[in-house]
Amino acid sequence: MINGIIAKKIGITSLFTPEGKYIAVTRLQVKPLTVTQVKSATTKDKYVAIQVAGGVKKHLSKATEAKLAKLKLKISPSFFQEFKLYDETAPAVGDQITADAVFTVGETISATGTSKGHGFAGVIKRWGFQRQPVSGGQSDRVRAPGAIGAQTPGKVLKGKKMPGHYGNKTKTVSSLKVYAINTEKQEILITGSVPGSVNSYVILTKRKLLKL
Repeated sequence: MINGIIAKKIGITSLFTPEGKYIAVTRLQVKPLTVTQVKSATTKDKYVAIQVAGGVKKHLSKATEAKLAKLKLKISPSFFQEFKLYDETAPAVGDQITADAVFTVGETISATGTSKGHGFAGVIKRWGFQRQPVSGGQSDRVRAPGAIGAQTPGKVLKGKKMPGHYGNKTKTVSSLKVYAINTEKQEILITGSVPGSVNSYVILTKRKLLKL
């Protein structure tokens, strides 16, 4: 089976464990994924991977429509995603992959998504800088970064922590655990925080990939 799945973030909630511990979990919607392509070392791709269709889109491109018509699949995906094989049981084109077929309760996984965008932010919000002292004759430089370099080399070095666009980047959070899988509601509960805003897509993958 594949080593991951595509999920849609619903929100964050909290609950009590059977031991009475109060924890925070992230709810994600995991609809069955349709396999659209199987790549192997014997094909022209020269590597092993499984391509699945995710999301829903009203208007498809001509290339996507031709691809789905050739496969005789009646779906309208918004994007395609490739996953590696976790074991030797490879699905076929047209098969439906559910969350319970990929993950088990208590398994450690990683979540990859696009972090929330915060627009243009200063160094205090973006990098966690401390503000400058209010006293000392300056009143409008409290939240400024201060000195950004010496006389030599006479330029701002690449990678300097400066004000700029904050968020809206691909981020991966590891060491998350699957708390519960609800096949009827097509939901999965993950302990901890998953990157991304509500209704954004997140890619959940297994922590380790077995060598086939």
